[in-house]
Amino acid sequence: MDDYLPLRMLNQICYCERRFWYMHVLGEMVENAPVLEGIQQHERSHTPGQTISETTRIHRRAWLWCDRLRIAGMSDIIEEKAGTYFPIEYKHGQQGRWSNDRVQLCGQALCIEERFGSRVSEGAIFYNASRRRERVVFDEALRAETEAVIRRGFELLAAGNVPPPLDSNQRGKCRDCSLLNTCMPDEVFRLRAKLR
Repeated sequence: MDDYLPLRMLNQICYCERRFWYMHVLGEMVENAPVLEGIQQHERSHTPGQTISETTRIHRRAWLWCDRLRIAGMSDIIEEKAGTYFPIEYKHGQQGRWSNDRVQLCGQALCIEERFGSRVSEGAIFYNASRRRERVVFDEALRAETEAVIRRGFELLAAGNVPPPLDSNQRGKCRDCSLLNTCMPDEVFRLRAKLR
C-alpha cells in the first residue's frame, strides 16, 4: 500500500500542506514535549486487541483502508454495537478552530464503510486537555471536504515541490508546531521579499 496516503496524514494536509510535506515526504518529525506527552497518552488506545461487553465490542488499533480513495492506516478505537460502527480518535491537546481532526476521523469512517458495507454516521474525538469526547457527524459537507483533502494530498505528491509556508491569515497554526524550526516560515517570507 505504498501508493496509499496514511490516514494520519489527512490531518497534516488539512492543517498545513508544508507540514504534510516535511512529515510524509521528507520524514521529518521533532519530538517536543507536547508530542511526547501525546504519545504517552495514546498508549492505551494503541494497544491492539478487542474488548467485549454485553452490548459493545471495542476494537483498538484496527488496520483500516479504502481502495476507492487510496487511504490506509490505524484507528485508535472503533466501538461496534448492533452492526453500527463508531470511530474514536484520541488527541493530546484541545479542540481547535480547524477541521483537520474531523477530516482525519471522517477518513476512518470512509474506510470502515468500504470494509464493512455499513454507513458510519458519527464518531468522536477525545481531547485529553478537556477530558471529553467531542461528537463528529459525518455529514455530506465533511465527507466532501475529506475527499477534497485526499485529492489535494495526491496533487501535492504529484507536483513534487515543497509547499510554501502558511500565509499570514493562518500563521496562528505555526505557533505550537513542532516543525517550526525546520519550516522557518518567517525566514522563507523574508528571503522571498528580498528576492523580489
